Amino acid sequence: MVHCEDAKEGKIVVPHEVDESFVALPLRALADAALARARALGVEHADFRLERVRSAAWRLRDARPAGASDSTDLGYAVRVVHGGAWGFAAGVDLTMDGAAKVAAQAVAMAKLSAKVIDAAGSQERVELAAEPVYADRTWVSAYEVNPFDVPDPEKTGLLAEWSERLLRAEGVSHVDASLLTVQENKFYADTAGTSTTQQRIRLHPSLTAVSVDPDSGDFDSMRTLAPPVGRGWEYLTGDTWDWDGELAAIPGLLAEKMRAPSVEAGRYDLVVDPSNLWLTIHESVGHATELDRALGYEAAYAGTSFATFDQLGTLKYGSSHMNVTGDRTAEHGLATVGFDDEGVAGQSWDLVRDGVLVGYQLDRRIAKLTGFERSNGCAFADSPGHVPVQRMANVSLQPAPDGPSTEELIGSVDRGIYVVGDRSWSIDMQRYNFQFTGQRFFRIEHGRLAGQLKDVAYQATTTDFWGSMAAVGGPQTYVLGGAFNCGKAQPGQVAAVSHGCPSALFRDVSILNTTQEAGR
Repeated sequence: MVHCEDAKEGKIVVPHEVDESFVALPLRALADAALARARALGVEHADFRLERVRSAAWRLRDARPAGASDSTDLGYAVRVVHGGAWGFAAGVDLTMDGAAKVAAQAVAMAKLSAKVIDAAGSQERVELAAEPVYADRTWVSAYEVNPFDVPDPEKTGLLAEWSERLLRAEGVSHVDASLLTVQENKFYADTAGTSTTQQRIRLHPSLTAVSVDPDSGDFDSMRTLAPPVGRGWEYLTGDTWDWDGELAAIPGLLAEKMRAPSVEAGRYDLVVDPSNLWLTIHESVGHATELDRALGYEAAYAGTSFATFDQLGTLKYGSSHMNVTGDRTAEHGLATVGFDDEGVAGQSWDLVRDGVLVGYQLDRRIAKLTGFERSNGCAFADSPGHVPVQRMANVSLQPAPDGPSTEELIGSVDRGIYVVGDRSWSIDMQRYNFQFTGQRFFRIEHGRLAGQLKDVAYQATTTDFWGSMAAVGGPQTYVLGGAFNCGKAQPGQVAAVSHGCPSALFRDVSILNTTQEAGR
């Protein structure tokens, strides 16, 4: 059992045991039946994965229930390499005969795939990078209170109480509130001897206040900045996030935003808050450094990558202040695991060091194909019915050890904009040209904040933007942001992923007025 230290509170958080109802399933027996059948049919490799994913959501409109859902996906999958080709099949029949049948179907699929590959004249064979064997390992994410153990009335009651606080404030016309929760259980076993059992908890609370001017009909909104996290119910009731402070501040900030002048397009220095910068990292660094994308294997869904494999070790991704890691071990990260869906242990590694591209995100097949000794644990399937694909780790920009505060970064700007909170984004298929907006924009004049602006978007190419980064904040500015809904693959899969970063200063960035752009 893994023990995790909570860095903020300096205490040891002892993970819970894996849910008894999950380990009571015939996990080992089903795996043994499937893998034995696969071996008998002559596979080079086989793995078995049984998953139970429970997802629940609650939605309120103006402090009243507007919808709820609670669903569980339970099943298993067998993936094989046979004759140098992949085979995959999934099932829900929790019997030994059922598991053996699914394994046989996976082998049949591999044989069919091999014929198609041969007919196409391809010489490429599926081979997997080596990985140590991990026998009977258990891993549970760090949380204190499982949200599924909290009565539903307590959850909706807290959301309603927070909504009512906002509704009582002058200028707030409507409030939307939501809470998303997931408990993910996985059992994995393969023909090499690895077997792992895991449990992950994650949740995402969000409140959005809407203001409508009754005279003009103009409206705008402002959402809480609290990110989704790999934590439990304590995230909403403890001191990890200042919910009281944020809820108290939103009405005044929203009222100011309603009155704010529209930005004048031009070039400005930017101080970008972690609540906004995490998404820019996700789109321009996280996806771009997925090696399957850079190699062209992931091309139909949201494109490939400008950061091609031939540029490893030479591509000047950004300024010397840019140090980015891929991490499957980050405390409370949404993509944090003990082991990925190929039995690879969680790791942390460099993607960009001193501004230069030095690494990629890999699964076992891509690692072997490109000459890496080992995968860095980036295989993931979002359900038992989907095949594992290469998915993003927690990709994070590192702070400067003795770096400045956000206030000090702002103080170094004569004419600029402070960007807070994520909103819309747009990026091309190569992850190179992009445009991002935000929740809140503050004008900076002579090192001081001078009121809000609106209709702001910043636009750049990936390398120009990160090349303009003149400073990064210290550890005191670092926040782990993220999302539940990163999409990839066809058929489409969704994964949760976190991105940590400090506040950062960017010089001479192109700023667009979104209203003017929309009118062109």
